[in-house]
Amino acid sequence: MGSRDADPSLGYLTRKETEVKLPRPTRVKNKTPAPIQITAEQILREARERQEAEIRPPKQKITDPTELADYRLRKRKEFEALISRVRWNKSVWVKYAKWEESQKDFKRARSIWERALEVDYRDHTMWLKYADVEMKNKFVNHARNVWDRAVTLLPRVDQLWYKYIHMEEMLGNVAGARQIFERWMGWMPDQQGWLSYIKFELRYNEIERARAIFERFVQCHPKVSAWIRFAKFEMKNGEIGRARNCYERAVDKLADDEEAEQLFVAFAEFEEKCKETERARCIYKFALDHIPKGRAEDLYRKFVAFEKQYGDREGIEDAIVGKRRFQYEDEVRKNPRNYDTWFDYIRLEESVGNKERIREVYERAIANVPPAEEKRYWQRYIYLWINYALYEELDAEDMERTRDVYRECLKLIPHQKFSFAKIWLLAAQFELRQLRLKEARLLLGEAIGRAPKDKIFKKYIEIELHFGNIDRCRKLYEKYLEWSPENCYAWSKFAELERSLYETDRARAIFELAIDQPALDMPELLWKAYIDFEISEGEFERTRALYERLLNRTKHLKVWISYAKFEASAMDPEAEEDIELKKNCLQRARDVFERAVSYFRNSAPELKEERAMLLEEWLNMESGFAELGDVSLVRAKLPKKLKKRRQIDMEDGPAAYEEYIDYLFPEETQTTNLKILEAAYKWKKQRVASEED
Repeated sequence: MGSRDADPSLGYLTRKETEVKLPRPTRVKNKTPAPIQITAEQILREARERQEAEIRPPKQKITDPTELADYRLRKRKEFEALISRVRWNKSVWVKYAKWEESQKDFKRARSIWERALEVDYRDHTMWLKYADVEMKNKFVNHARNVWDRAVTLLPRVDQLWYKYIHMEEMLGNVAGARQIFERWMGWMPDQQGWLSYIKFELRYNEIERARAIFERFVQCHPKVSAWIRFAKFEMKNGEIGRARNCYERAVDKLADDEEAEQLFVAFAEFEEKCKETERARCIYKFALDHIPKGRAEDLYRKFVAFEKQYGDREGIEDAIVGKRRFQYEDEVRKNPRNYDTWFDYIRLEESVGNKERIREVYERAIANVPPAEEKRYWQRYIYLWINYALYEELDAEDMERTRDVYRECLKLIPHQKFSFAKIWLLAAQFELRQLRLKEARLLLGEAIGRAPKDKIFKKYIEIELHFGNIDRCRKLYEKYLEWSPENCYAWSKFAELERSLYETDRARAIFELAIDQPALDMPELLWKAYIDFEISEGEFERTRALYERLLNRTKHLKVWISYAKFEASAMDPEAEEDIELKKNCLQRARDVFERAVSYFRNSAPELKEERAMLLEEWLNMESGFAELGDVSLVRAKLPKKLKKRRQIDMEDGPAAYEEYIDYLFPEETQTTNLKILEAAYKWKKQRVASEED
C-alpha cells in the first residue's frame, strides 16, 4: 500500500477501495421490434395476479356488556382523535353524532351536535340534521328548541322556517305555526314565504286572515305579480268589487313599472270575465298608449284577440291566426297521431270561432284511430271525442250532433277488450240534461251489459235514487252484486238503502248474504257495518250473536276489544242511571275480557304484545266505571316489561343487535321460580350423594 494513496481519516483503507462505482447505462444494441409484443393491459393483469391477498382485520362479535363498553370507548376515542385533527370537517361531526344516536345515547349525541354548532353555527345544514334527529326520535320539545335557535341565529335561511312550521302543523299546533309565520314575516322574506303563509291560512279557511296577509304582502313586495295574486284571490272568493279595487290600486302605483304589461293584461281579462267589455277595451287602449311598443307585444296580441271576439276585426284575426294554422298543419301532417298537437290546433280554431272549420278539424282529429287495441293508446285519443261532444253541446248548442258524436264514439270503442266508463256516463248525463230519462236508462243499461264498471253502477243507482225509483235501485244493486259479489262497498250501501227505508228485515238479510260470501275485499268493514246496524236498532242479543260468529272466524285483538266495549255500553240510554244494569254490563264485558285473556294465554302464547294491549284496554274500562270498576282485578294480571336484545342476521358484514320489549306475565314468573327450585333441589341431592360416596 503506497503512502500517497492512504488517507488518515479512512484508517487502513485507500480512496480506491472506498470509491462508489455506478453502473454504466445500458445501450440498446438491437432496436428491431420483438416477435411477441407485450401490451400494458397484460402487464397490469400479471401484476394483479401476482398481488398478495389483502389482509383484513378479523370480524368482531360483541357478546357481553363489557365488550360493548370497550367497543364504545374505542370508537369514541377514534372519533375524538379525528375531530381534534379535522375540527372543521362537518361530515366527521355528523358521523359521530349519528353513531351515538345508533347507540341510543341521545344525551351524548346532543352534546356532539352542540359542539359541532360551536365550530360553525352559520351552516344551516347542521341545524337541519340536528332537528331531523330530534324529530325522528320523537323528542318534540328538543326539536322545537333546535328550530327556535336556528331561526333566531339564521333568520334569512328560508328552509329552516319551512321545516319548523311544517313540524308544528303536522303536530296540529296551528296557533304555534301561525306564530312562527308572524316571526318570519317580521324579517320580510321573499314572495314565496308570504304565499306559503297565505296558503297556510287558506288551508284552515281563514279568509279574512289571508286577506290581511295579502295587504301586508303587497306592501312588502310592491310588484305586479303580487298585486295580480291578490286580485285573483279576491276573485276566487267571489269578491268582484275587492278584486277590481286591487287592480286599480296596482295601476295607480305600478303604471310605469317594467312589468306593467302583465298587470294591464290581467286587469283586462278580469273585466272580460265579468262581462264588462267596455271597461276591458278602455284598459287595453290606456295600456297601449302608456307602454312602449317594444314591451307591448303580448298586450297587442291580447287586444287583437279581444277585438276579434267582441268587435269587427276579422281581417286582423285571419292575419294573426294564419301563420299558426300553417304550423299546426305541418305538424299533424308529419305525425297525425300526435294528439297534443290536435288539441292545440282545435284550441286555436275555437279561439277564432268559425264553427265549420272547428268541426272540420275535430273530424280530421278523430279519424286518427290508435293503431292497437290497448287502453293505454286510447286514453289520450278519447278526450278528442269528449271535447268534440262538449263543444257541440255547450258552444255550438247542436244537441243532435252531440248525440251523434257520443253514439259514434261508443261504436268505435272495442268494449270486449276495454271500455271507458267516462264516455257512458257523459252520454247518459247529456240525455238527462235534455230531459230524456228513458234514453239515459237505455245507455246505462247497455253499459252494464257490455262493460260493467263500479263507476257506472254507482252513478246509475244515484240517478234512480234521485228520482225515487227504489225498485230500480234494488235491481241495480242485485246486478252490481252479481257482477262483483266480493264488493263490500256495494253490500254496505245496499243495506244502508234498505235501512233508510225502514226495511230492517231486508237490510239484515242483505248483511247475512254478504258475510256468507266465500271471498270479500274488505270483510272487516262489512262486519263493522252489520254490527253497527244491529246496535243502532237496539238488538243487543243479535249483536252478541254476531260477535260470537265473528270470533269463530277470527280471534283478532280488535274483535275482542270491540266486543268488550259493546258489552260495557249495551244498555238502553234511558236506563243509564240504573246501577244494577251497569253492573251487569260491566260483568259481561269482564267475561269477554276473561275469554280473550284465556285465549291469548292458552292458544296463542306467542302474541304477548296483543295480550298486554288487551289488558291495558281492560284496565281503562275498569277505570272508566269509577267506583263500580275493580282495577286491582286487572293489575294482578298485568305483565312486566323487559328490555331484551336479539341478533339480526345480515347478508354481509358483522351481525347487528336490536333492542325489543318483551313481556313477562305473572304465571310465567311462577313457572320460572319453580324451575329454579327444582334445579337447586336436584343439585343438592347430587352433592349429598357424592359426599356419601
